[in-house]
Amino acid sequence: MKARVSPLLAALLLVLLWLGIPLGSESANGAAAASAKIDPEIDRLFEEAFAATNRGDFARAEAFWSQLLQRQPDNPALWSNRGNARVSQNRLQEALEDYAEAIRLAPNAPDPYLNRGTALEGLGRWQEAIADYERVLQLDPNDAAAYNNRGNAEAALGEWQQALADYRRATELAPDYAFAQANYALCLYQVGETEAALRLMRALVRKYPKFPDMRAALSAVLWVQGRQGEAESQWVAVQGLDPRYADLEWVKTVRRWPPAMVAALERFLSLR
Repeated sequence: MKARVSPLLAALLLVLLWLGIPLGSESANGAAAASAKIDPEIDRLFEEAFAATNRGDFARAEAFWSQLLQRQPDNPALWSNRGNARVSQNRLQEALEDYAEAIRLAPNAPDPYLNRGTALEGLGRWQEAIADYERVLQLDPNDAAAYNNRGNAEAALGEWQQALADYRRATELAPDYAFAQANYALCLYQVGETEAALRLMRALVRKYPKFPDMRAALSAVLWVQGRQGEAESQWVAVQGLDPRYADLEWVKTVRRWPPAMVAALERFLSLR
């Protein structure tokens, strides 16, 4: 299931950039604005850091966050954001150090725990990741990303019913959270609710026609059901959108589909 690490997994990473202390958009923007009034250079560095992040130039973004930290070493937002840049470069241990400092400075802000959980997932430290996501939910019981990510970690441990419940809750809190919906569909298939999974996959492809994850999943499920024509039709679109789905190892270890879905895709790829 989706985690937010590894060089390839960075493509699936939803970078959570946190702007200020205390957490919250109004306070964050106020903090950034206040900083800008004091020192226009800080405002410029913020803009450069976000621009580099949006371009996917995470090494450059990290450099800007580091420059900002030289000026504001007690700003937890900067530590958390530099941690995100390091996660996106697969430098997970260094990211953990940044998140730990952000948490030390702002122990009641949820974002650093959420981000640290992502890095812990990348290191295969599932129980520690779950503990961080549970801390997020203590601070913000309606955080859909925390439910989705806790589901990811539970799925990695083979705790499919717990994962299913967390994905369901994430979709209830954020119906347009496409990856949570996708994870829910994949997990439904894993626990044997094949028709419910298929209905949700179809619905997601209708809503997001350029969503390769669900087109690939549909290809696999339809093939197993003997609907080869439909399966092939979906796969043509997948090849144009994201050819990585032809790599079973990537699907298993980076995208982290559940075993039943990986097996279905393997049948499709080996028999077509």
